[in-house]
Amino acid sequence: MFSKILIANRGEVAVRVIRACKEMGIETVAVYSEADKDALHVEMADVSYCIGGALAKDSYLNMDAYITLARQLEVEAIHPGYGMLSENPEFAKKCKENGITLIGPSWEVMEKMGQKELAREIATKAGVNIAKGSEILKDEEDVLKWAEEIGYPVILKARAGGGGKGIRIVRSRDDLPEAFNQVKMEAGSSFSDDAIFMEKYLENVKHVEVQILSDAFGKVIILGDRDCSVQRKSQKLIEECPAPVLSEELREKMYEASKRLVQAVGYVTVGTIEFLVQGDEFFFMEMNTRLQVEHSVTEMVCGIDIVEWQIRTAAGIPISFEQKDITRKRHAIECRICAETPDSFMPSTGKVELLHIPGGVDVRFDSALYQDYEVTPFYDSMLGKLIVCADTREAAIRKMKCALSEFVLVGVSNNREMHMKFMDNNRFLMGNYDTTICQKVLQ
Repeated sequence: MFSKILIANRGEVAVRVIRACKEMGIETVAVYSEADKDALHVEMADVSYCIGGALAKDSYLNMDAYITLARQLEVEAIHPGYGMLSENPEFAKKCKENGITLIGPSWEVMEKMGQKELAREIATKAGVNIAKGSEILKDEEDVLKWAEEIGYPVILKARAGGGGKGIRIVRSRDDLPEAFNQVKMEAGSSFSDDAIFMEKYLENVKHVEVQILSDAFGKVIILGDRDCSVQRKSQKLIEECPAPVLSEELREKMYEASKRLVQAVGYVTVGTIEFLVQGDEFFFMEMNTRLQVEHSVTEMVCGIDIVEWQIRTAAGIPISFEQKDITRKRHAIECRICAETPDSFMPSTGKVELLHIPGGVDVRFDSALYQDYEVTPFYDSMLGKLIVCADTREAAIRKMKCALSEFVLVGVSNNREMHMKFMDNNRFLMGNYDTTICQKVLQ
């Protein structure tokens, strides 16, 4: 087991990793930008170092700074969290070249699965169903040709996309050239890779993902599935585990497909396979080669500390439990609390003047907030994740309503009231919602 880990991230996920390390007896090294000098993860870690300016490109995205610091401190492993450099194969390769373990899959696997068009090819060879799609698009003429072959509506996707960026839905030929150029420009500026491809856009689908854990000895465990269909502009807002209104037959087929894909690429540690579900069919969308924001709901149901086992498997420790030990007898729901104005959904900043965190059995708030903390404009707007778990979905919804009603945050505008709307929405209560639900609830 590692004795010292550097956390190459900030905020809630850095706090989450530090907590897991403390429980495992592992020393932690935190990094921070000039804007984060008073952040909670800085105080919680055993040691902390400033690595640059407020902008992420000047600090949290500086690969060489991490490598230099890790070597100076004789750090054995780096945990990248999620976002930032967590799915960057170049960073993973640099770590390996310097004798440092990046807690995640190998850089080769990360590179393969990070290129979405290549991931589609791998999925097809593994017998996993995919939506009809194109190769990398060369120019406007190529785009128009593929759209005619695939059929409208289509969706343009950045090869290296993520976080809702680098995608556009196109419903007619007239809109395609402009959308192509917009996505190409956005992909280049956001991911330094302007390669894009096209897929058939599937209407009225559920977004369901499968959480996997695998070790270096070939054991693959499915920890559960999650419904992430409550999204605004492709950004997830609410997740629940297990996915409601999903037949056991379809669920088992998705699990088997996920295992085949994991085994096909030789994947080790924690990962997530994302699918689009339409009726009794499912289609591979992508693989996230990192810890997911929403891993918490799966932990609440299966009883496994996912971050701890991510670290263990990265260290070469075999998984000590079997698939039969994982149950889905309970239900968990997560609401992402974000700093945003209630009406326009614009990012919000300010000082936390008053904070009351809900309590009770099976209520959890993963966050880096504290009284007088200053929310700055430099990073992601997510302030924390409110998670509840109960024996049934109905009880989990009631518990979430209670938790939301108790949650108090004064000084920073946030989306608590929006989540309350969902907890009272009939479509959400029935569980048969899809990715269009936000348009109906928030219109």
